[in-house]
Amino acid sequence: MGLYLLDYGAGNVQSLANTLTKLGHSFKWIKDPADFSNATSLIFPGVGAFETAITNLHSKGLFEPLKKYIQSGKPYFGICVGLQVLFESSTEAPPSCHGLGIVPCAIERFFDNDKSVPHMGWNAADLLDTSQDSEGVNSSSYYYFVHSYGAKYSPTTQPDAMRWAHTTTQYGKEIFVSSIRRGNVFATQFHPEKSGAAGFALIDEWLKKPLSAHINAPDAPLINRMPLPVHKLTKRIVACMDVRANDEGDLVVTKGDQYDVREKIDSSSSTSVKAAGAVRNLGKPIALAQKYYASGADELCLLNITSFRHSPLQDQPMLAIVSAAAQEIFVPLTIGGGIKDTVDPDGTPRSALEVASAYFRKGADKVSIGSEAVYAVEKLLASGGKKDGTSAIETIAHAYGKQAVVVSIDPRRVYVDNPASYDGPYKDELIIGSSSQYALAADKGKSWWYQCTVSGGRETRPLSVVQLAKGVETLGAGEILVNSIDRDGTGFGFDLDLVKLIKKAVKIPVVASSGAGSTQHFVDVFRGTDVEAALAAGIFHREEVGIDDVKMKMKEAGVNARVVDPVI
Repeated sequence: MGLYLLDYGAGNVQSLANTLTKLGHSFKWIKDPADFSNATSLIFPGVGAFETAITNLHSKGLFEPLKKYIQSGKPYFGICVGLQVLFESSTEAPPSCHGLGIVPCAIERFFDNDKSVPHMGWNAADLLDTSQDSEGVNSSSYYYFVHSYGAKYSPTTQPDAMRWAHTTTQYGKEIFVSSIRRGNVFATQFHPEKSGAAGFALIDEWLKKPLSAHINAPDAPLINRMPLPVHKLTKRIVACMDVRANDEGDLVVTKGDQYDVREKIDSSSSTSVKAAGAVRNLGKPIALAQKYYASGADELCLLNITSFRHSPLQDQPMLAIVSAAAQEIFVPLTIGGGIKDTVDPDGTPRSALEVASAYFRKGADKVSIGSEAVYAVEKLLASGGKKDGTSAIETIAHAYGKQAVVVSIDPRRVYVDNPASYDGPYKDELIIGSSSQYALAADKGKSWWYQCTVSGGRETRPLSVVQLAKGVETLGAGEILVNSIDRDGTGFGFDLDLVKLIKKAVKIPVVASSGAGSTQHFVDVFRGTDVEAALAAGIFHREEVGIDDVKMKMKEAGVNARVVDPVI
């Protein structure tokens, strides 16, 4: 008897397991239907698509036992998918795919006419009834959300369903149910296990309460909430670590100038040739990840830039790093490098979905796809825009939801001599330096479009950055990370013309990267564009700028930033 966790077979359940372990709570896994009768409390965590979750529950014989457990009156805590399966259905899935039907309404997709979808980042959860037990939810804290579908808050048209609502959250002009609480059921659309100290406090409070405190939650009041002029979603700061093996075989965090990660050889220096040509070592991945988490990073990104080339699933050192990082870092973790279809040296085929799944099971929340996304879009365009469901983006998004797939793009400028007479295929994408409010002084007499590259910028492809961005959105990517080969390592600031071009082309979240050299550069990208997040690496590694300094500068400039809670 005791606390059990339900793993439906997809989604990052390891993050919650790590949180429970960190908090000192013991638990067991639901391994077969008989385990439900042994559970006195049950948590159902995870990310992923509604249809995948329901299908897997049925295939494992867990759907009906789960429903009976909830109906028995024993405490239930659902997280993300664990909340959505409580509803009757979801517009994400076919009409034949039915949820548990505990809450009598449907999950629906967000409108994307006034905002990016997925809803991704740190937002508030506002209590409907402050006179009742908050169940650990703090309205002054931020929690991490990542979803494209939610339960719209509609007390007038669906009063029976809204009696379950515990908190609401605004995104764009829409208000949705961000947590439910009624009887023995508590569930959150946000991820407390990825919400730092605020999430820790919520989980710990729920687990420390006596079972009797979880079985008689009252109905929620029906409050007609109107959207505020601006939602509370914060702008995210992402710390990125490029990880590769050095010449001794140890994995280190490195960073290069224009993608060159080896120390420069200086003939006038007394530095040995070995040290001068060595891989630049800026620290150990886990130590830096812990430092950035403690400093208030909203997300962390680990990019393996060399070790996946032959056998991703046999790359045990990187898998170990992901596992170790997930045990200490309780904000979202993205893993990139080698997420593609491969063949092991022994001839065993490995699909991109299989590779991604291995990293999700170790604690990753999102995977980043680079060169393979370019090839997939080239194939998409060659087919006249027909998807075949085989690309890494499509297969991973189908299983885990589009919010789990980030596409990292590496464009470089292609200069045009006579922009007025240019009639090439990318004339609508031309940036005219002389008329751009963001161009550097050296760019004022130039014009250019952005061409896509693969292999870390070493090879160009006949594809523009707008074609790539629109293509990966069509294939199912949930977020785009925009690098700039021209700005990388310069410290001149983000390429705002490039970022604006991408934001105008797509309706999914965009992360700006490359070129940050000061705290002001982060303010500039958030004020000058509608980008949802900004990423940096070298300036954080070299301690030229601190993440806490960036957050302070943002708040001084009126840019909404997450208040850093004390780290557990």
